[in-house]
Amino acid sequence: MGLSPDSRARFNLDRASVLVLDESGMGMSILVQILTGFGVRTLHRCETVAEAKDVVGRVELDLVICDAMGASGEGYDFVEWLRRSKIEPNCYVPVLLTAGHTPSNAVARARDCGAHFVMVKPLTPIAVLERIIWIAREGRRFVECDTYVGPDRRFKNDGVPVGMVGRRRDDLQGDIGDAQSPNMDQDVIDSMMKTRRVEL
Repeated sequence: MGLSPDSRARFNLDRASVLVLDESGMGMSILVQILTGFGVRTLHRCETVAEAKDVVGRVELDLVICDAMGASGEGYDFVEWLRRSKIEPNCYVPVLLTAGHTPSNAVARARDCGAHFVMVKPLTPIAVLERIIWIAREGRRFVECDTYVGPDRRFKNDGVPVGMVGRRRDDLQGDIGDAQSPNMDQDVIDSMMKTRRVEL
């Protein structure tokens, strides 16, 4: 999605409640300036994960912007905690994760912790706005299972990859119909059905 800097479209987030988690004073200052420029009035500034968890428990949020927090990766852990916290509606809140470095393993970790999107620093106002708008319009479903809680990691629903078997309800065909031909040879079936004699 590209938002033209010359666009006359107006966006005002004055009713949004936003949590910003960043241990860096400079990073926090930049995000606060960007968000207040978009009209955000209700900003919850947190420098530690403990502060952010406290806010999540007390305040209904519309957006979370969370830094990965360097080598410790506490930001990823916070997002994973948020998703599994069952504190509604905050456990479903859109999450933008920011990071100073985004090698492929960091992007995979951001995706797997339940963030909607990861952005590399330095941040620009137009890039942040594009991501906020994109998250608001995307409408990805929320997935909850043993190994993952968060927005559907598939950006496009092009169906099941070639050669793979679908596991989701949406992947199954509504009306499968009768088989046109056997899917297994009778000899294979017979060999599967034979019982082996076990000597005791």
